[in-house]
Amino acid sequence: MKPFEEGIGSFAAPPRLGRGWRVFIDELEVATRIGLHAHEYAAPQPVVIDASLLYRGEPSEEGAHAMIDYERYCECVSAFLADKAHTRMLETLAVEVAELSFREWPALDALTLALYKPKIRAGTRRIGVELDWTRADYDALRARASVQAVVGAR
Repeated sequence: MKPFEEGIGSFAAPPRLGRGWRVFIDELEVATRIGLHAHEYAAPQPVVIDASLLYRGEPSEEGAHAMIDYERYCECVSAFLADKAHTRMLETLAVEVAELSFREWPALDALTLALYKPKIRAGTRRIGVELDWTRADYDALRARASVQAVVGAR
């Protein structure tokens, strides 16, 4: 063996790790106050949410923070949307649901949320928005909010 061949093995890529567990929720329908138009302020309307929630921890029936409990997730998001004040844009609502998700589930590493209003426009199956976020995105938003709070307090 030539001397330079010995080092080749040390450059091998490390074994690839998976992304962990993904909890998915399809078509969670919740009534909430949403919309830009005057008629949308009159009453809550349905919003449908598809969620993909990624976490790396070991699933465990012990401890509330070890995994993503999909039943509790649906209940928490539904209660949040039912009780909140009017939101004008789906994009804002998606960020608010993402913030709630990261705040309530410390095990959550990343999420994808798709929100849409069913039957909002003739000729379409659905129109909506999708948000992909990681915990780093959530932490960055919180850091910006903290800085703004300090600056605003001056």
